[in-house]
Amino acid sequence: MPTLNWIGKEAVEKHHLEIPYRLLEYDDTYSTGDLESGNLLIQGDNLHALKALLPYYTGKIKCIYIDPPYNTGEEKWRYNDNVNSPEIKKWLNEIVGREGDDLTRHDKWLCMMYPRLQLLSKFLRRDGVIFISIDDNEYANLKLLLDNIFGTQNMLASLIWEGALKNDSKFISVSHDYILCYAKSKEHLRVNKTKWRTRKEGIDEIYNEVEKLRQKYGEDYDQISSELQDWYKSLSKNHSAWQHRHYKMVDKVGVFFPGDISWPGGNGPNYEVLHPISKQPVKQPKGGWRYAKYETMLDEMKKGKILFGEDENKVPNVKRYLHETEGQVLPSVIYKDRRSAMQRLRSLFDSDVFENPKDEEVLLKLFEAVTNNNDIILDSFAGSGTSAHSVLKLNQLDEGERKFISIELEEDIAKNVTAERLKRVINGYEVKKQNGTLEKVEGLGGGFRYCKLAEPLFDQFGNVRDGVTFKQLAYHIFFSETGVPLKENSRLNTPLIGKYKGKAYYLLFNGILGDKTVNGGNVLTSKVLEALPKYNGEKIIFGMANRVSANRLKKEQITFKQIPVEIKTS
Repeated sequence: MPTLNWIGKEAVEKHHLEIPYRLLEYDDTYSTGDLESGNLLIQGDNLHALKALLPYYTGKIKCIYIDPPYNTGEEKWRYNDNVNSPEIKKWLNEIVGREGDDLTRHDKWLCMMYPRLQLLSKFLRRDGVIFISIDDNEYANLKLLLDNIFGTQNMLASLIWEGALKNDSKFISVSHDYILCYAKSKEHLRVNKTKWRTRKEGIDEIYNEVEKLRQKYGEDYDQISSELQDWYKSLSKNHSAWQHRHYKMVDKVGVFFPGDISWPGGNGPNYEVLHPISKQPVKQPKGGWRYAKYETMLDEMKKGKILFGEDENKVPNVKRYLHETEGQVLPSVIYKDRRSAMQRLRSLFDSDVFENPKDEEVLLKLFEAVTNNNDIILDSFAGSGTSAHSVLKLNQLDEGERKFISIELEEDIAKNVTAERLKRVINGYEVKKQNGTLEKVEGLGGGFRYCKLAEPLFDQFGNVRDGVTFKQLAYHIFFSETGVPLKENSRLNTPLIGKYKGKAYYLLFNGILGDKTVNGGNVLTSKVLEALPKYNGEKIIFGMANRVSANRLKKEQITFKQIPVEIKTS
């Protein structure tokens, strides 16, 4: 496999391992709605934020979407377009050192992306997938990075997002971006026969039109079908329902089109089928009947699935209902003018607050295809909050309970754009129409918690910081010992914090046993040992000190680890 080298690579290859585990601090001034929804907006360096999330979300994320800097080389700082921000420059100088002075913009970009992608890969479930937006400036480099981190065998596709033409181009109007897509394990998806499907665009408009016609004409399905066809003719070719205009007939079951009833490829069976009115044998398809047995055909006729002509001289059709084929596979080329996303964001704020936002309708389709109703979506380059908006909108459409985690570096953007956008779409907002009047837009519901990066879990000397809770330390210890997070429903009201592969893990900290004296219950004594929840097997106990004899520890299969010196801190 080709390898990618750049100036500064050695400095950043293991850098994600050196990042300290930090705490998250809630700031409900910028939160809104249901604060217990599980949705998070985190302001801070995404490298530190991702490390802070590892003990809680490793192996739990179904879908990651990121829109990193495209690195076009423009010196004016724009979040999604450059790597010459003061924050990135400072980070490069600290991590890469003097060598960083010689970095090209591509070296800088690779140094910035590599440790972040390393961390992101740890969050995905075995059936998880990552989507990354990029353009020609770093496409080749990103592809090699992803091949190295996720494996060439796990690449699923390179989607093309075709936007509006740029008439100011000197040579060729490059109007597309890419969305690289990798699986955590493509083999896992194959073995489990995973299929990704999105709901066809435009079908809800068709259902709504049919419902209006039913209200008007009752069970006069001939009239309903006739007016449905007139409605299709009134649509422009750009209307999302126009592509489904072959679904032009309606019966009591639903909307359908007359499909071919012949055997695929020909040489199908031949048998007599009587017309329901004339009682004469109908004309048979040249390729033979689709159904191998007459009994199957008869059963389909009883269900009303066969559409007969006026008499026996016409070959019947099979009814293909729209509701039976509502899903479609994701296309490799997405046609969506990017300007519409900009216009919607401008309408939401009544001003231009963010340049080149991604389109929530496009991301919604990606998330709809690859996630189920209770999955988690992570975005570590949140920007204007498009991915979180998409999750909220998708949950409203299918009554899902998906959760989002969004991370935004810049405080001003996080507070005044990302958080504000989410507040408005959750609670509802007003849009100024062309005539100057205000129109109410209903909220999508839900909520999120705004967080900031707090101090590291451990101080510069490796001691547990004051104020760290039992739960915070328990999550860290269990993850650092096992490599997996505690279960989401862990109660953590006893020293037994969890079990993994035949071992039980205990934590004596902050008076968990009810003794609030100095170091009370934090020292392993014979009395404390008797009070611990029982476990028949190997036990790992963390505490401030140990007063139990080595013989008893060995007899009871106990390994004692002292806080803080034997806690893994990075």
